[in-house]
Amino acid sequence: MPIEVVSLTGDDIKPVLPALAKLRIIVFRDWPYLYDGTIAYEETYLAKFAAAKGAVCVIARDGDEIVGASTAAPMIEHADEFAEPFEKAGCDLNKIFYCGESVLLKSHRGQGVYPDFFARREAHARKLGGFTHATFCRVVRPNDHPLKPADYRPLDGIWTKFGYAPVEGIVASYAWKDIDQGQETEHPMQFWMKAL
Repeated sequence: MPIEVVSLTGDDIKPVLPALAKLRIIVFRDWPYLYDGTIAYEETYLAKFAAAKGAVCVIARDGDEIVGASTAAPMIEHADEFAEPFEKAGCDLNKIFYCGESVLLKSHRGQGVYPDFFARREAHARKLGGFTHATFCRVVRPNDHPLKPADYRPLDGIWTKFGYAPVEGIVASYAWKDIDQGQETEHPMQFWMKAL
């Protein structure tokens, strides 16, 4: 059975939040995020996302199981930590559409779902209107980090193919607990952007 990918908005997002929380914990536990997530944190974070005007959640289903999800919302509706570097750079937050996480189980990668996530989020931004750019961020880790897998392949080439590029100087700081740490630490998050 092929993977079904659909875009959800408004109240249709709420029923998939528990599945999205579990996916985020599973996928972000791996390199490079090393996120030691909890359902309690996820519920709070995702409730704020779901309440954002203009939010979209793209989900991938294999039968009845949600195996992947990708979120986005207007930057003006998102976390202050992410908006701050754009404000400092003189950007108009009202014109930036923030693409949040794209999480997909390893068992379902390589089947064309990831490009669909990007296309659907950008299509939603264009449908809403008024956005000049789409952006997302990724964690920056040192190359000699002890938990970096030897076979890790960064997604930079794929993101470049989608039309995104890193924006020099637009870096946020976001805290979470790594799987090898006893408490939360701050992490630099480099933004990538493309013109819509």
